[in-house]
Amino acid sequence: MSALLWLVPIALVMGTCGLAAFFWSMRSGQFEDTKGDASRILDDGDDKPIFSEDDA
Repeated sequence: MSALLWLVPIALVMGTCGLAAFFWSMRSGQFEDTKGDASRILDDGDDKPIFSEDDA
């Protein structure tokens, strides 16, 4: 029973920290351009076509 006296406040503190981190990330714009991030991860910046006519 004495373990609950430690675990409940620790869980509340960790939950508060997680919630604060979530609100911080929302305010700093981490989730504003989710589609752009998804396309940038696939684009390596090289605009050459993968297959050219010379390869055929």
